[in-house]
Amino acid sequence: MSTSKTIIFFGTEDFSAASLNTLIMNGYHIAAVITKPDSLRGRGHQLVEPAVKKTANRHNIPVWQPNKLVDVASKITALQPVVGVLASYGKIIPDPILDLFTPGIINVHPSLLPKYRGPSPIEAAIINGDQQTGVSIIRLVAAMDAGPLYAQEAYALTGHETRPELYGQLAEFGADLLIHVLPDILSGALSPVDQDESAATYTHLITKEAGQLNPATVTAAEAERIVRAHLNYPKSHFKVGSRELIATSAHVSTTGTSLLDLACKDGLFLSIDELIGPSGRRMTKTDFLNGYQA
Repeated sequence: MSTSKTIIFFGTEDFSAASLNTLIMNGYHIAAVITKPDSLRGRGHQLVEPAVKKTANRHNIPVWQPNKLVDVASKITALQPVVGVLASYGKIIPDPILDLFTPGIINVHPSLLPKYRGPSPIEAAIINGDQQTGVSIIRLVAAMDAGPLYAQEAYALTGHETRPELYGQLAEFGADLLIHVLPDILSGALSPVDQDESAATYTHLITKEAGQLNPATVTAAEAERIVRAHLNYPKSHFKVGSRELIATSAHVSTTGTSLLDLACKDGLFLSIDELIGPSGRRMTKTDFLNGYQA
């Protein structure tokens, strides 16, 4: 297996870091990591580095954080010939940048494309109650997640995954598939096959507003899946009396016996098992009800 090709890696989050770390551990030459600029996060608005930047710094790999990719075009050109690998970068790659790479930019996407193109395929698989999802390795094109497929592999779902759990599982699953097929991609032994455009479906960017859980508008099973899919963002906010709460774990129930059994549109109940109270502390249903005052 040849690992002598020069690679520029595009990525930002923990999902990206899994693929980057696997490339490094398998001896690939990563000439640079391109990621988003550091961002302000949390209540204290602290400046936070992208996950891949931390990984790159540990391995003394140069990190480029351009506001616009055109700003690093000359750096990419100076490294020619160069291969691009991308996992969850979070920005559209324009054609003039795509054209700088041979055989292009290889993208790790957490769905069985052409299903669930777009920014939230992991959440969509949970919310829709899918029995499987998967990972696709494609060649990037300007249209969102529409590039030809090098490989894909299905991943069975139990129906109990939360978004953070499935995110981590698919990050490792995708990194393993990437390493398996990358030698044949780089040698030209594996050619990509066009996606079936007639089967394409799309996901949307999940907004903060989606964090308002309204059980009366969905079935209990749908509400339970939303809680799992939105666990770390945007979370599932609901009210009991005057208190704003966040559901972190729940199940479907046929009966409602407490304030934390929320009536849904199908006559069943979303029974909250664990929640975050107004203080920000995570607690069980029993702990909350024992201390509840309207």
